[in-house]
Amino acid sequence: MGQMKIGAVVLAGGKGTRMHSRVQKQYRMLAGKPLILYALEAFEHSQVDHMVLVVGQGERERVCQEILGSCRFDKLMAVTEGGRERYHSVYAGLQALQGCDYVLIHDGARPLVTEDIISRAIQGALDYQACVAAMPVKDTIKKGDQDGFAAGSLDRSCLWQIQTPQAFSYSLIRTAYDWIMEEEERQTGITDDAMAVESYGGCRVKLVEGSYENLKVTTPEDMVIAEALLQCRGIDPESELL
Repeated sequence: MGQMKIGAVVLAGGKGTRMHSRVQKQYRMLAGKPLILYALEAFEHSQVDHMVLVVGQGERERVCQEILGSCRFDKLMAVTEGGRERYHSVYAGLQALQGCDYVLIHDGARPLVTEDIISRAIQGALDYQACVAAMPVKDTIKKGDQDGFAAGSLDRSCLWQIQTPQAFSYSLIRTAYDWIMEEEERQTGITDDAMAVESYGGCRVKLVEGSYENLKVTTPEDMVIAEALLQCRGIDPESELL
């Protein structure tokens, strides 16, 4: 990208309680290798210049030795520890990427991200300063009341399921997170990076094409689906960057 520097924050600090496993989901074996490696490989082969992997507190040494020890990622400039909530981990990643012009933020639990999705996110950030990978919802979405009864339907034509990567100019997302981290009350309800920008204000967030295959592995069923999709792509379970 010429003189422009593009960074990526890959998040791998989640607890994965819905996986019902003692092994955190991002480190579970998927088609022969730890799940987190798929996202790292996609970014390694993309237009991104630098990557930072953010792991849970107290996990850095184990991840470096047991997960990354036999792999070669030339773009991985740092493995850093995150915090209690997702936004703490994103902030740690942003601090490690100072000097980049644009940054992509990706959940490591989305192993099926592709170079094409990453490229579209980068272009969206260049064009609009802020964008998220997303896809139109397929299902009818209903609101529920406090008693568990349907309380109306939402207009599906206006609804999108939001994915990652989410991409921003570095100055915009860093300023938004600096603002959020100043006061605890500003952190309430911040579950993704677009919400950080929206809360701070000053920029609209563009929706760019993701993929229905770009699922987030959350439950055991998701592992089965992800492995089947990898097999459809012809992914060699034994391949990895050495």
